[in-house]
Amino acid sequence: MHTLITNLNSLWKVTVAGLVLGAGLPIIFAVGVRFWSAADPVTADGRAAQRNYPALAGAVACFGLIIVAIITGILYTAKAFLAAKLGIHLFGQA
Repeated sequence: MHTLITNLNSLWKVTVAGLVLGAGLPIIFAVGVRFWSAADPVTADGRAAQRNYPALAGAVACFGLIIVAIITGILYTAKAFLAAKLGIHLFGQA
């Protein structure tokens, strides 16, 4: 029974990580693209209308979150290399 509980505990962590990183980041990117397209509207005759600054701020926030997630993933993956070669310890690594 202990093994089953341990496996289920690990399974929900993997499922949440998969949903956040596997589906969550592309959804955030898609929302950012949608905000970006709404930030610079064009009228029917082809002239530029007034810029939508709240939509632009939402797009920048979404893209910033994606960039932070990518940099965090790269640093998390390279933490052993950084510790061995450069002496930089990240994410509580001793």
